[in-house]
Amino acid sequence: MLQNEAEAILNLKDYLNGDFEACVQHILESKGRVVITGIGKSAIIANKIVATLNSTGTPALFMHAADAIHGDLGMIQSDDVVICISKSGNTPEIKVLVPLLKRLGSVLVALVSNTNSYLSEQADFTLNATIGEEACPNNLAPTTSTTVHLALGDALAVCLLEARGFTSEDFAKYHPGGSLGKQLYLKVSDVLGNNIIPKVKEDANLAEVIVEISGKRLGATAVVDRGDNLKGIITDGDLRRMLQKSLDIQHLKASDIMTASPKTISKDEFAIRALNMMRNHNITQLVAMDGDKIAGFVHIHELMKEGIV
Repeated sequence: MLQNEAEAILNLKDYLNGDFEACVQHILESKGRVVITGIGKSAIIANKIVATLNSTGTPALFMHAADAIHGDLGMIQSDDVVICISKSGNTPEIKVLVPLLKRLGSVLVALVSNTNSYLSEQADFTLNATIGEEACPNNLAPTTSTTVHLALGDALAVCLLEARGFTSEDFAKYHPGGSLGKQLYLKVSDVLGNNIIPKVKEDANLAEVIVEISGKRLGATAVVDRGDNLKGIITDGDLRRMLQKSLDIQHLKASDIMTASPKTISKDEFAIRALNMMRNHNITQLVAMDGDKIAGFVHIHELMKEGIV
């Protein structure tokens, strides 16, 4: 079954023609919305394509083909592009609906698996989703046909996305919720908390280092010079490893146990980049910088709380 559907999707490449390109161009130039309609399983696929278009910069609406002739035609405006999804293109509902759509003056796009159908003949553009057979062993249940319809709808949405120059920043505007949204807009500065900055001078003794790490409760402290410039970092893990090596700690200074040139990130970077840096370097915190000055620490626990991990 999976092989059947995979091959059917790959075959779509051979069916892309001038109608597909013209359809993309017309939608780009249209002042209206994209209205997608269908019935049965095609209606479910239509809903998904509508959602994808809306999230990628192309305003779209769903209209059920059966409800259209009972009042829902009122949602269609003259500048709208109507995409009708149907495997056969010859269902009774489609034959009733098509003349009504043409009477409204809407541009009609047929997304069909039968290019010799009534729907295809009446359409301004045909998106060819021909299949050999359904994956259903009886060649009856919509399986391969709905899969290729969905894939072709995705292709249309992505072409429109690229033609519009739709960026990740644009995407974030429409996806502010959930982990995906936060990956697209959450900045390092948003997770710095109350901005308590643990730091000690290079000549601080071990007791001062321990007090600073414990008191600020971030599991680390920055080490700075007399000009407050970042020189290194000491984590609670560094302290444990140092004690395992030697108990002769009376004369140790911060500069003796710090990690010089620690990993840093600008406070204006996206938090997801901080997470990727931590993963790549197998660390749990980064020093956030505001230009040449320390802005705070970003810890992996804060990113987990925000739900982007």
